[in-house]
Amino acid sequence: MRDMLGEDDLDSTPPNEAFDLWIQQQDRAESTLQSYQYRVKPFLEFLTEKGIDDLSELTTRDVKEFEARRWNSDLQRTTINNQFGTLRQFLKYCRDLNAVSDDVVAALDVPDLSKEQRVNTVKLVTDRAQEIIENLDRYRYASREHVLTLLLWRTTARIGTLQSLDLDDVYLDDEDRERLRAELEGDGYAPHVVENILNESSLPFLFPRHRPESETPLKNKEDGERVINIADWVAEVIQGYIQVNRDEVTDDYGREPLLTSQKGSGRLSKSAMRNWIYILTQPCEFGGPCPHDRDPEECEAREHGHGSKCPSSRSPHKIRTGAITHHRDHGWPVPAISEKANTSEKLIEGVYDQPEQLVRGASRREHLDKLDDSDEP
Repeated sequence: MRDMLGEDDLDSTPPNEAFDLWIQQQDRAESTLQSYQYRVKPFLEFLTEKGIDDLSELTTRDVKEFEARRWNSDLQRTTINNQFGTLRQFLKYCRDLNAVSDDVVAALDVPDLSKEQRVNTVKLVTDRAQEIIENLDRYRYASREHVLTLLLWRTTARIGTLQSLDLDDVYLDDEDRERLRAELEGDGYAPHVVENILNESSLPFLFPRHRPESETPLKNKEDGERVINIADWVAEVIQGYIQVNRDEVTDDYGREPLLTSQKGSGRLSKSAMRNWIYILTQPCEFGGPCPHDRDPEECEAREHGHGSKCPSSRSPHKIRTGAITHHRDHGWPVPAISEKANTSEKLIEGVYDQPEQLVRGASRREHLDKLDDSDEP
C-alpha cells in the first residue's frame, strides 16, 4: 500500500519544480492562479528556511511545524482555511508525482468553518445602492460611473465581465437587432434558424464574449458568454452615455470598448473600476454626513487611490453580493440568478445569498394560502 512506502521509494522532486508543474496544469482564471501562488508561497519559503530542497525529505513533523507556525501568526481562521485548503491540493498533486507520502498529505489539518465564518456578510445593502444610483441619476446622468454602477447592481456581473464589453456586445434597439441578424447569418445559421432566434430574443440585452487573445477573458471562459437582459430604462442610460459621454477610442486591439478611458489602452481598467466604486460608495461623495466623524476635506479616504480606507466604502464584489441578495429578496429563483450571475447555485446559496430576513419572510407570506387549500389540519 502507498502509505507503507518509505522515503527511499519516493521520487526526488524539488518543491518549486513541483509547484510550477501544478500551476501549469490548473485550468483556472489568472486571478485564481495568483491566489494559489499567494497561498502556497509561505509553505515554499518554510521549506527553503528548513533546508528542504527535495520533497521526498518532507516529514509529517515538518508539516505540523508549519501548521503551528501559521496558527501562531495572528491570521484569521478563514485565511488559514483558504491557505491550508490550497496547500492540501498542492500536496495531493505532489503525492500523485510520487514526491510525498500519504502520511504527509494527511498530516495537514484544514480547519472547518461555520457558515458565518465562510461568508463575509459585508455587502452593499439595497437602500444604499438605490440611493447611490438615484444620486448618479440626478447629478451625473449617463456618465461612465453611472453606467458602471448601474450595470454592477442590475446585472450582478463581475467587473471583468463589464470590462470585456465592446459596443458590439450591447444590443439596445432595432438597429442592433438587425446587426444581430447579420452576425448570425455570418456565423452560418440557416435563415429559418436566424428568424427563430430573433423572434425568441428580446432586446435590450448585453452579450459578453470570452476574448483572451485580446486581454479580456471571462472568468468562466466560454461558459461565461450569456445573454444578460436589462430593463428599458437601463438601456436608455447606456444609450445616453454612448451618444454623449463615451470617449471615441479603440483599445490596443482595435476594439471599441463600452467603458472607456483616456488613459492607457483606452479600455477602463479593473483597478480604475474598483477605485470609482470605492469613491461612489462613500457616504460623503454626494454631500451626505460622514458616519465616522471625519472631515471630508481632510480625510485620507478622499485622496486619489485611497477610497477603500473609508469604513463605509464597498468593493465591486460587495456590490455583486448585495445585488444577488437583492434579486433573491425580490423572488428570483436560485437557478435563474445563478445563470444571470454566471456562478454555481451552491455558491449563490452558501456565499452570495445573504437574505434580509424580514424582506425574505414577507415574500414567503404569499405561500400561506396554499396551506388553506388542503384538507390537512
